[in-house]
Amino acid sequence: MKYDYDVVIIGVGSAGMVAAEVATNMGVRTAMAERERIGGDCLWTGCVPSKTLLASAKAAHTVRNAAAYGIDVGDFAVDTKRVWSRIGRVQDEIAATDDNADRFREMGVDVLEGEAAFVAEHQVRVGDREVSTRFALVCTGSRPFAPAIDGLEEAGFLTSENLFELSVAPESLLVLGGGPIGIEMAQGINRLGVKTVLLEAMDGILARDEPSLTAILADTLRSEGVEVCVNAKIGRVESRGDRKIVSGEVDGEERTWEASEILVAAGRRANIDSLNLDAVGVKTGRKGIRVNARLRTSADWVYAAGDCAGRFRFTHSAAAEAATALRNMFYPGSSTAPTLVPWTTFTDPELAHVGISQQEAQRKFGRKSVKTFEFDLAHSDRGRAEGATSGKMVLVTDSKLKILGAHILAPSAGEMISQFTLAITEGVRLTPGLSTTNIMQVYPTYSTAVTQLAGDAVYEQLKSPVLRAARRLNQLIFE
Repeated sequence: MKYDYDVVIIGVGSAGMVAAEVATNMGVRTAMAERERIGGDCLWTGCVPSKTLLASAKAAHTVRNAAAYGIDVGDFAVDTKRVWSRIGRVQDEIAATDDNADRFREMGVDVLEGEAAFVAEHQVRVGDREVSTRFALVCTGSRPFAPAIDGLEEAGFLTSENLFELSVAPESLLVLGGGPIGIEMAQGINRLGVKTVLLEAMDGILARDEPSLTAILADTLRSEGVEVCVNAKIGRVESRGDRKIVSGEVDGEERTWEASEILVAAGRRANIDSLNLDAVGVKTGRKGIRVNARLRTSADWVYAAGDCAGRFRFTHSAAAEAATALRNMFYPGSSTAPTLVPWTTFTDPELAHVGISQQEAQRKFGRKSVKTFEFDLAHSDRGRAEGATSGKMVLVTDSKLKILGAHILAPSAGEMISQFTLAITEGVRLTPGLSTTNIMQVYPTYSTAVTQLAGDAVYEQLKSPVLRAARRLNQLIFE
């Protein structure tokens, strides 16, 4: 059968754009369908605007604390209108260059505008046009989830989808949710001079990260003026004039909070409702479209990648999954989706993570089979020089010092974590003469801590009775 296209990519965000580039380099006839703006969540509501805001927030924080570095700046003001204007300029620059539809057309990709839905086997409708395709790749991403809280809908709220459409920061802010988005925005917006309260239902923030590090980060936010409330159960939201009132309880004690705006950051859900997946037998689950290890759905000609597949909701994993899916379409069985995925919460300091935590390792291998090594940033010369000593590195290994997980709270932790991703992938052990990936770290950098921590692990191993006996035996043999 002759098809209009070899592959139709539905959704042109992080996964979709990578998929289009990979497909054209494979030389296959490609179309991509987008109902809104090219660039998806990452460009318009996620990574780009949030990190641009955080850059302005860090500049304000640095100026505010300049006296600690021997610099007197006097009074200064934060103009949040200009901050939000800068966010828009950065987005527009990317949209006009890297994320421009014409760039993909020049590659030979057909750009189909409109909402896409499956019609029948190998048939996809985009807007009022129906096309046939050998394969389809769904990359429709995700959207913010709003919990069912009495009065929330009536009072109105912000999410990451409309926060950056404001022209100026709100006068005060209540953040509902202590995940990555909530934590980043709470710190960033507070640093811009906005009174900020963060409410988290669990007993700590960032539940997927190392608890000892998230506790330090929570204290850092509190020291900067963010009111961080954990174990917060929200009962009701109501609006009184220009104020929004949230009532609930913390550890059984009734509490009330109020602010001019509420930011809901309580998770995300897959964007799959309008795809008519049932028409082609694509099965879904709680997290989104169900895929196998090669990202194929229950319909053998349909694949899914990125947030809509519900595996890891990060831009970098979406891109990796998209490339993997394309390879498996045209070179069947060539690769599996990545399972070791690092991530970073871009607070200041950053919190980075790859592999498993100490608790996960103990559950999997048993408490006696797991070793944990820690390095406090207070002992980092770079941290001391920059006045950034609030942080820690935690390294989890098995009983033979094979690296299982790495957790870093430090400036530039997102840049540091990649060497541990490589170490875990390669099965590296901390042995005498081997320091993680056996790479010399530049001094003085925060990565110097990697060598220092690895050294501590090696010294501990050298003190073990077994190695002491082995060294003594070696001496006896050669004496």
